Amino acid sequence: MPKMSAEVEWHDATDSEGMPTREFRISRAGKRDITGALWLPGSTPACRTLICVGHGASGDRYQAPICSLAARFVDEIGLPVLSLDGPVHGLRQVGDGGRGAFFPEFQRDGCMEDMVDDWTCAVFQAQSLAAIGIGNLAYFGLSMGSLFGIPFLASRDDVTVAALGLVGVESGFPHDQILLDAATKIDCPLVFLMQLEDELFVRDGYLKVFDAFASVDKRLHANPGLHPQIPGEEIDFVFEFLAGHVNGTVERSIINPLAE
Repeated sequence: MPKMSAEVEWHDATDSEGMPTREFRISRAGKRDITGALWLPGSTPACRTLICVGHGASGDRYQAPICSLAARFVDEIGLPVLSLDGPVHGLRQVGDGGRGAFFPEFQRDGCMEDMVDDWTCAVFQAQSLAAIGIGNLAYFGLSMGSLFGIPFLASRDDVTVAALGLVGVESGFPHDQILLDAATKIDCPLVFLMQLEDELFVRDGYLKVFDAFASVDKRLHANPGLHPQIPGEEIDFVFEFLAGHVNGTVERSIINPLAE
């Protein structure tokens, strides 16, 4: 990867659940700043994988369940976790720093490409640290974390597993073809979460995105409830799914209930 000219400011912080993090601001000439947080394990991990997480449009780098997942990845399997603020969120807040600011930003041409560029730069800077180094990526992101995460994953060849969801497309949806085209380039194992009474995305739109993924191993988990009402056990499954693929401990078996 070519060298990226940027200045990075780091400072120690504590996330919303009391876990120590290192917050950062990346400044680049002619481009917007990038902000976020990095959780580091106590020792250099044997498995060189960086867990990347994206948040929803109403939150920031610490939106639930990011902090609890980060704590598990750091404490239980010793992997670093990188979380970025969205384009108008968190440490680079514009307006209300939530959906009210996100919706006009998402209408803008180039917003998808700009966020992919943000992720690319942030991953480069994180992997430049001796505590992380060059390795693979795993990704978790729901809602806006999928809207921006899908094109980001499509731009990489080092992503080994992903957990996505709470997103769909329909007629008139901004950048719908960009999203679907990007999904066709993703072939890593993935789990996709769907809410059956989602007030933001229709069921057919969910399925269009899910069907577009090129992954042979892709699972659709559908649950009752509105957009933000994800069952807690799904987040537990996400952790086990990502961790299992990162560690290479996943064993797939097929059970035929009709076998005699």
